[in-house]
Amino acid sequence: MRLIRIVFIVFVLLCPLFVLAQSATITGKVVHGESKSPLANASVFLNNATYGTSTAEDGTFTLSGVKPGQYELIVTVVGYEDYAQTVQVGNVPLKLDISLTQKVLMLREVVISSNADWKKNYEQFRREFIGTTENSKLCKVLNPRVLNLNYHRSKQRLEADADEFLVVENRALGYRTKYLLKNYVSDGIEHTIQYSGRALFENLPGSAEQKKVWKHKREEAYYGSPQHFFRSLYKDKLKEEGFEAHDFTRALNRERPPEELIQQKIKRYKETNRDSVMHWYKLSNLTKWSDENVVKIPYQSMEILRSTPEAGIYAIAFPHFLYVVYTKKHELTEFKDVYRPLDMENFETSIITLYGSYALFDNNGTVISNPAPLYEGTWSKAKLCDLLPVDYEPGD
Repeated sequence: MRLIRIVFIVFVLLCPLFVLAQSATITGKVVHGESKSPLANASVFLNNATYGTSTAEDGTFTLSGVKPGQYELIVTVVGYEDYAQTVQVGNVPLKLDISLTQKVLMLREVVISSNADWKKNYEQFRREFIGTTENSKLCKVLNPRVLNLNYHRSKQRLEADADEFLVVENRALGYRTKYLLKNYVSDGIEHTIQYSGRALFENLPGSAEQKKVWKHKREEAYYGSPQHFFRSLYKDKLKEEGFEAHDFTRALNRERPPEELIQQKIKRYKETNRDSVMHWYKLSNLTKWSDENVVKIPYQSMEILRSTPEAGIYAIAFPHFLYVVYTKKHELTEFKDVYRPLDMENFETSIITLYGSYALFDNNGTVISNPAPLYEGTWSKAKLCDLLPVDYEPGD
């Protein structure tokens, strides 16, 4: 009995050491590609994670305490092309030698717009990129003027990018998110939003009470999210985690004209013919889809999960659309174009559309395919204000 007690005490004392062992260090040096001279003050970070630093005067850097997994390491500095490298982090330290290429200066198209136009475009961008959920009310963009905004009125298309980090202070989740926006396109006709970029998350300082609130809000954002779903999928724990994934079929509604035509007609008749414009408004309110059907028996993970030759990378594939239900939360928003069977409880529901026959994701639950799948329903509401770093785990 005494021996068992001693073994138990030793195990308890060593537990912190076991936890610390589950992390690694990434070191390296960043130099000019041609002269090989060191580059100071370059930003080095793991994309969509909480690990980031800057190079010292001699070009060296260190990222410590990195959780095992696959990441995209990014190096960026003014005047040089961004550097990206996929790294697989285990328990063994990584050492990298990185050369950057000087950027070829290209003249940007000059778009002249009034301050009022910029503010209007920015408000649209903020709604669509930062989000409109409760968390968005506690988000503050610290440097909005780094954004290059351009609205094409004839195409109802808003484009945006930035040459430096867009910094967003998220007082709802306790992060300062630094987002390097490469391109952003909001199509007002097709009602789609596509963007690409890299993000670094930094924990905000706060009191013990504040951190307790942030912990709760982070868990609230995580459960039922795409990140939660993809992690549950490769671990074969969909049902256990509260997910159901169903085969879903639908066809375009033939009674509804194309969105572009509807918008053209509304614009044409808005000031001249009230009856005609009301007719086109009525058509615009028709659902986009018809003949919708959800297969009642949900998929097993193995039916939609595919392995790949690369460790830590998986693929998801399905023949039509994927209808994802999260049974531990109810949906409070009504989505006109998201079908819901009459006998189904009002759970959070999302629809996944693939661009191609499959989509790739990693063991952090992050989709790495470009373009990423299209989300409709609950997941379409989640924007930057609800985004968690890839290294987040419930309880962190």
